[in-house]
Amino acid sequence: MSETAERRAGRPAKNVLDRELILSTAITVLNRTGPVDFTMSALAAELGVKAPALYHHVGGKNDILAGMRQFVTAGIDYGVFKTLPWDEATVIWARSYRAAFAAHPYAISLLATVPVTGAHPTLDMYEEVSKGFLAAGWPEEKVVSAMVALENFILGSALDAVAPADMMEPGDYTGNVPTYTEALRAGERSTKALSRADQAFELGLAALVAGLAALKSGTHETA
Repeated sequence: MSETAERRAGRPAKNVLDRELILSTAITVLNRTGPVDFTMSALAAELGVKAPALYHHVGGKNDILAGMRQFVTAGIDYGVFKTLPWDEATVIWARSYRAAFAAHPYAISLLATVPVTGAHPTLDMYEEVSKGFLAAGWPEEKVVSAMVALENFILGSALDAVAPADMMEPGDYTGNVPTYTEALRAGERSTKALSRADQAFELGLAALVAGLAALKSGTHETA
């Protein structure tokens, strides 16, 4: 066999590197390294290639971030805005949104400050939420602000969901903060079915939706 034939025989029958593999590996790298150390070089090394090889399949880091956003948000249920009242739909949407980002908490700081330009599935989600709010009678100029307020709460709650269970424990300072400590214990006793983070999320979500409903109906004055 000639040297050329040997080289051909040693090559894969097809290029195994593709966009889907790059994006799924990007999520793996992000989950392991965090956003600070997430680089194209680190991603390429994980895939066993040089960074320039990635650009045959993706347009660059922003394209990868858009694809990662699509991967992370795939499980968010926003179709409910087509069939349910806006407030009921918001609760379902918020719970699924939190779960999606709690599964990939490092994605929050990486993606939350990246423009959604090019992230078509995310924009499709915003479109359906906007339609749901407008159909319910929300003033058009308030829709995006309401949506962003909800997102800010949801993303913060996603981080809280993966925080240590003893996040709020006063430790050896307990004797100095007896009122807070007893309130903490009362919360723990109130329901065993939900974690501290879940209790806080459900309380905050209920308060936020109720506040938005009151704002919509005009019972709150706005600037």
